[in-house]
Amino acid sequence: MAVTMGRSRTQRRTVAEHQPDAAARAAVPHRATPAAPAVIEFRGVEKRYDVGAVGLDQATFSIARGEWAFLVGSTGSGKSTIMRLLIKELEPTAGTIRVAGRDLSEITHKRVPFYRRNIGVVFQDFKLLPNRTVHDNVAYALQVTGGTRKEIRAKVPDILRLTGLSTKLHNYPDQLSGGEQQRVAIARAFVNHPPLLLADEPTGNLDPDTSIGIMQLLYRINCAGTTVLIATHDNSMVDKMRRRVIELSHGLIVRDEATGSYVRDESTREFAVRMRDGLPETSPTVEQS
Repeated sequence: MAVTMGRSRTQRRTVAEHQPDAAARAAVPHRATPAAPAVIEFRGVEKRYDVGAVGLDQATFSIARGEWAFLVGSTGSGKSTIMRLLIKELEPTAGTIRVAGRDLSEITHKRVPFYRRNIGVVFQDFKLLPNRTVHDNVAYALQVTGGTRKEIRAKVPDILRLTGLSTKLHNYPDQLSGGEQQRVAIARAFVNHPPLLLADEPTGNLDPDTSIGIMQLLYRINCAGTTVLIATHDNSMVDKMRRRVIELSHGLIVRDEATGSYVRDESTREFAVRMRDGLPETSPTVEQS
């Protein structure tokens, strides 16, 4: 899944907060098309469920090698749908998804486990094996991908040092704090040094101080060259980091900013219009964990 490309110039794009129609899509200009294949590329992707609900509506965006991006939006906006599409837990109704230049529709069900070996995934609820130690939880990620005992002996101690877990290698998950369990989950996701790491609400169950530590760890992983995509409702963390923000609403991408905050910054012109028309101040819709 090696990809060689530089960061493309980012265009700021905004539309009204809730415009689930063609006009809203037309109002959001696409980011500049990369000169080389991106690590993640969505083109006109739709996901519609049997009950008639729309999970994703004509989503088009790309994420370059080594980039860090947040997916934000309220519950049901489409963040988790994007994550599940990327790990092929769901299939799109329409459109094209490419990872490292490969069309995911070409990957058969039989080959999905092999595809997932090149992606690190971190979940809100950790998903650790309760009857295995910290060392064995991380080693398991190497075992299922065919890692040898020599590789396990070399790689596991290194990743445990990186994640600050060297003194916890013999502990079981129920002997760890929530932050430590999330660090184990990140160590397991990164032990193979995947080119892409997906994190779905990685700080959702953690207190603010612990959340900072987890983001610092993910930042170090990103600095090592791994592309990081995080779905989150942690508004304070997004505001602090000022990285790329892709906002979704009712399955639509309504904002894509290179250095955005959790809620779109209001321009002076917009503030003046709101004051003139006597409109109430807009406030963010915060997703519940």
